[in-house]
Amino acid sequence: MTAFLRQERHDAVLVLTMDRPDEHNALTGADQFEAFEAVCQRVNHDQTIKAVILTGAGRSFCAGGNIKDMARAEGLFAGAPYPLADNYRRGIQRIPLALAGLEVPSIAAVNGAAIGAGFDLACMCDIRIASQGAKFAESFVKLGIIPGDGGAWLLPRVVGQAKAREMAFTGDPVDAAEALRIGLVSRVVAPEALMETALALAQRIAANPGPALRMGKRLMAMGERLSLPDLLEVSASFQALAHHTEEHRQRMADLG
Repeated sequence: MTAFLRQERHDAVLVLTMDRPDEHNALTGADQFEAFEAVCQRVNHDQTIKAVILTGAGRSFCAGGNIKDMARAEGLFAGAPYPLADNYRRGIQRIPLALAGLEVPSIAAVNGAAIGAGFDLACMCDIRIASQGAKFAESFVKLGIIPGDGGAWLLPRVVGQAKAREMAFTGDPVDAAEALRIGLVSRVVAPEALMETALALAQRIAANPGPALRMGKRLMAMGERLSLPDLLEVSASFQALAHHTEEHRQRMADLG
């Protein structure tokens, strides 16, 4: 079986393609969880990578958990309640933790359906761009379950509490146009323009100094949980570091 995450480098941008199109890029196997952890660790250790794009092969971005495995109570979904909870902790929950720790900006290029955990996966990225044929659904409730992968934390931060609750409590899908209206995605493009648009945005991001991007992303994440005085204190420390980077010195020299 081929690697789940196909990797392609475009200068300072790393494109990751979930490559199980016959399974709609469903997330159920340990190899998939390990792949996300490994690539995030690689990016964090490689200062030449400044942005990441995540997309899906085939017609879907990601269909979430494997419904066939769920129906048979196999794999991730096997076992009595306690071991089943541990399956989630040791399984799919490794992905949001890995992406939360990713130090560079990430873009989800949503080429098709992003359903359940696949929708939450898109919400784990910093920016979302959608193809006109994309659709999104926080559909766990339709199956009598809840978001086990952090969706209840992620979705309100993207679309706000009221809309997140509407989506979670109905499980109804949202098309690309509605996704744009509610701020779930920043732009909607024709299917043939999706990767070109995502790559152009990633390259605009990557044209900026790497240390400032990494510190800026960390600072924005910290801003979600810190008070203003605490965030200002961290900002002062990060800014002091930024002023002493070679990248800052070079930009100042270029302006002079």
